[in-house]
Amino acid sequence: VQLQASGGGLVQAGGSLRLSCAASGRTFSSYVMGWFRQAPGKEREFVVAIRLPGGSTSYADSVKGRFTISRDNAKKTVYLQMNSLKPEDTAVYYCAADIGSLRVMTAARYYDYWGQGTQVTVSS
Repeated sequence: VQLQASGGGLVQAGGSLRLSCAASGRTFSSYVMGWFRQAPGKEREFVVAIRLPGGSTSYADSVKGRFTISRDNAKKTVYLQMNSLKPEDTAVYYCAADIGSLRVMTAARYYDYWGQGTQVTVSS
């Protein structure tokens, strides 16, 4: 499975960005797609994940009400709509796929495949 993340950039506080993660290669009937982020000097942290194809989701408390994950099953693409961005959202964002879990997991160790990361910078 190959994951290609895109959509990062520089935005002012309060602005919005939409990230995309396209999956290719081997496919699975059900799996979890997640977004993680890592700021300089900090550990990688869970942001949000969605179980496919059903659509159940889990959000980190820090992004609830501001970020929304969605999917296009036909395109094998997951989107992360980020609104009301804050400077503390600045990080490299990674998409990842968990093919073995039966429910959404928030720990990075459960994820088997990772995209290359896309930089999100929020200026104050």
